[in-house]
Amino acid sequence: MKHEIFTAATELRHQLHAHPELSMHETWTKTHLMEFLKAHTKLEITDCGRWFYAVSYAGDDKSSVAFRADFDALPIEEAPDFVPYASQFPGVSHKCGHDGHAAALAAFALDLDENGADQNVYLIFQHAEETGQGGKECAALLAEKNISEIYAVHNLPGLRFGAVAAPDGTAQFASTGMILTFEGKKSHACYPENGRNPAFAISELVLALDGLAKNPKYRGMTLITVIAVNVGEHAFGTNAGHGELLLTVRGSLGEELDDLLHAIEKTARELSAQHGLQCSVRYEDVFPDTFNHAACAEKVRRAARELDIPVEELAEPFRASEDFGWYTKKIPGAIFYIGGGDCPPIHTVTFDFPDALIEPIGDLYRKILEFC
Repeated sequence: MKHEIFTAATELRHQLHAHPELSMHETWTKTHLMEFLKAHTKLEITDCGRWFYAVSYAGDDKSSVAFRADFDALPIEEAPDFVPYASQFPGVSHKCGHDGHAAALAAFALDLDENGADQNVYLIFQHAEETGQGGKECAALLAEKNISEIYAVHNLPGLRFGAVAAPDGTAQFASTGMILTFEGKKSHACYPENGRNPAFAISELVLALDGLAKNPKYRGMTLITVIAVNVGEHAFGTNAGHGELLLTVRGSLGEELDDLLHAIEKTARELSAQHGLQCSVRYEDVFPDTFNHAACAEKVRRAARELDIPVEELAEPFRASEDFGWYTKKIPGAIFYIGGGDCPPIHTVTFDFPDALIEPIGDLYRKILEFC
């Protein structure tokens, strides 16, 4: 990567970092990225509302490959003096590194504009990865443009700095936010027998969760995390009649996650019936499992080896979810990880994407393209 491209991309990342926006609200971010590409390239840019893509055309008879970067931030406060380009938006910051992902893809756009490619290259700048909504929406572009393969990167603290990991098969878990609502009947606290308090059914369900998650029939790992239990209100004279249980349910295999969700629902409804309650269920932040196609993951590893970048293996799939899985359900592709070394974990207040990773990511994109 040319020094001028790296410098411009680094400054771009700092600007994105200073103006973080939550999922489905990334108006400044999207506009700024589009303006950056318009100022530095002649690539064709298509505004799709909440997201956009840029294209380097090689010809109608050429194959089409896509690279994707996310650009939403997290609801995490950042100290105003944390870095010179600290978040200017209270309560919001780039603590997952999406500012770095987007800046690296923008750097690759400058390289494509200058050097071209033998394929049609689509650069997808995606919103709302943190909630799973963005990938599901943007993945429609793949069929529309007859794109044959797609790639993405995520920084990974703890992996040796600058090293690359590109696993075959499941790369990241499927997950779903699950909200179970229990409706009973309020009563005076001195006559609890006249009411139907959901606390007991919720307690029994929570105690049953570990057994449901550890069902020996599951081949992959399944996890249930209790996020919140809300029953009643601050009123000592009232026996509660309403309750909610919030769970995050994960699975390394998407079909096993679906089975586990069904088992939780079934248990919740059985317990509700025993306690005279009504139970309803809804879902938020739905992520499929992120599956790497072996041939595509090998192209990433081969690209790293040819660039003399160390290649390492992950001990297990990354448990955090990634909505890149919406893309690889439709076409072959792979997400790969680049090591952040001994830096704070993502989603923590002291994390900041390392600028030095922008250059190798851009170089990897270019080298991967040679094998497509």
